[in-house]
Amino acid sequence: MVFPIVGGTQSTGYEISNSLRFNNNDTAYLNISRSSQSNTTGTFSVWTKMGVPSDDNVLFGGHTDVNNRGYIYFSDPDGYVGIFSRTSGSADIAYNSNGRFRDPSAWYHVVVAIDTTQGTAGNRFKMYINGTQYTDWGTATAPSQNASLPILNKAAQTVGGGYGSSSVSSMADSYLADFYYIDGQQLDASNFGETNDNGVWIPKKYLGTYGTNGFKLEFQQTGTGTASASTIGADTSGNDNHLTSNNLAATDVTVDTPTNNFATMNPIHKSVHGSAALPTFAEGNLSLTFGADSSTSSTIAPSKGKWYVEYKQGENTADNQGYPIVGISTTLGGTAGDVIGFRTPDSSNYRGQLGTTSVNNAFGSARSAGDIFGFYINLDDDILIVHKNGSDYMGSGASSGLDWSGGLTTTNQQTGFYHFYGQSNTNNAFTDLVNFGNPTFSISSSNSDANGYGSFEYSPTLSGTAFYAMCTKNLAEYG
Repeated sequence: MVFPIVGGTQSTGYEISNSLRFNNNDTAYLNISRSSQSNTTGTFSVWTKMGVPSDDNVLFGGHTDVNNRGYIYFSDPDGYVGIFSRTSGSADIAYNSNGRFRDPSAWYHVVVAIDTTQGTAGNRFKMYINGTQYTDWGTATAPSQNASLPILNKAAQTVGGGYGSSSVSSMADSYLADFYYIDGQQLDASNFGETNDNGVWIPKKYLGTYGTNGFKLEFQQTGTGTASASTIGADTSGNDNHLTSNNLAATDVTVDTPTNNFATMNPIHKSVHGSAALPTFAEGNLSLTFGADSSTSSTIAPSKGKWYVEYKQGENTADNQGYPIVGISTTLGGTAGDVIGFRTPDSSNYRGQLGTTSVNNAFGSARSAGDIFGFYINLDDDILIVHKNGSDYMGSGASSGLDWSGGLTTTNQQTGFYHFYGQSNTNNAFTDLVNFGNPTFSISSSNSDANGYGSFEYSPTLSGTAFYAMCTKNLAEYG
């Protein structure tokens, strides 16, 4: 059994500082062109955290045209993992798992090692997941001995996308971090990771060589477009095999990594009332489109501590017209009785919400498109304070916050399981952005928490009290 890696609960000795966020609908990918060659051997290693599990998650591809192409996926729309490839229009390698991988909260380490010169067919393709070789294949078509595969030998290689019928169209919907391509060697997972004292698979620094066309991507640069040492696809192996970025932005470089896993919203944990549409997710599960009476929650739900989250209102002026609720909850539902936060009963006012009770009708001024709401969530004292654009938003009589320590509805007693929560109660769909410290939107003046984690528009420290980003390093210390 292969288990996902939550990550970030202790120092590993090898820290990964950045990842790159791929959004399926953006047709975002990195690519490199090279002289065609006849390669039989290579290794790919990457850490990945999936976005929407029902979307493709292509890690790496190689192609010249529709008849000569291949890509590695983790996972496909049904959650399966494997590799697909064809040469001269005929399949040359095909592996597809029996098992499914669909946890959007966890980082997985994936290593694919190919050596078609091996005499034993089963040794020509190997996939390792979190340090363990995966062997439960539903389809297992090994390449012929000494075959030259498109993913290794063709003129174009892609990270985060694969060649479809006529273009790069099978995309990643995920975060990718610590990406290696080792040209000319078939390596196992122990070259890139190790088991810590708690039995958890963690990253480690690769100390080997890369081969002529090999590269390492750390995503420490934010420049876009043409390949160079200062752009997103910068190769840090020393080979200077830099990749060109396509449809990627500086905001796609994020601090959510295998060594410090940040919260996102959870596309698995969602609900809707009646026949209305479920919420949809994009941008690494930080962009949310809600319909009538739909709701969702975060992947990290602390039981104690003080936490800071930012929520950006949709840019469309028609967004959020009609009773959206945003706050924290102990259950996933769709009723006001399950949430502590704020709601908009109309376009002119916000109100505080304490379970079934609406409080402070003059909670704050009317919202504007692009407003950023800061949620200071104090689970030690059962207090929620909300700011809008950096200023107190609680309104008359509530500047000290919404206090739920006395208990609310039956379903909303303090149970130690809290969610950051969103709901709409009309037929008007709306799209908002959530920032747990790994924002999808530009930050004008970056503020980290007191431990130096996250990037926020406004300070996580309020009146001298430190609130923290929802990430696993903070969770290990305060949650």
